[in-house]
Amino acid sequence: MAGDPDRWTDWFEQHAAALILFARQWVPSRADAEDIVQEAFIRFWRSRHRVADPTAYLYACVRHCALDWQRSRKRQLRREEATARPEAETLFAGPLEHDERRTSIEAALRQLPEDQRQVLVLKIWGGLSFPQVAAALRISANTAASRYRYALAKLRKQLAEAPIP
Repeated sequence: MAGDPDRWTDWFEQHAAALILFARQWVPSRADAEDIVQEAFIRFWRSRHRVADPTAYLYACVRHCALDWQRSRKRQLRREEATARPEAETLFAGPLEHDERRTSIEAALRQLPEDQRQVLVLKIWGGLSFPQVAAALRISANTAASRYRYALAKLRKQLAEAPIP
């Protein structure tokens, strides 16, 4: 290998393109593959001196990070599906037939904390996924999902208590 074996830039420069291609086997986008390679490279670099074949270990790190990413994505999708309950969809889906109901919903939305209201609007009316909401608001996807759940619970309570004219 050319360069200093203890310089991470030399390692990265030599292997990055192949590692990204390798990671793409498990993830849908180049950006996800680049994130995986970055995480794997950090893991690799911290423990590279303890292995017999550092190059093979580097590829193993990418594989493990990609599999971790897949498991995480599956858990995230299950949480999103569990959070999007049918009763929430019927409350907001389709055109609102009554101005009174719309007024009640708008009033209930105004009473929500701003951070919860933003997540709810992006998720329901914007049609964004939790990762997209998280990116838009610069929060974690778990935080977005939590705020969404809290907002729905508060809305259900407020709308159940509100008299419908």
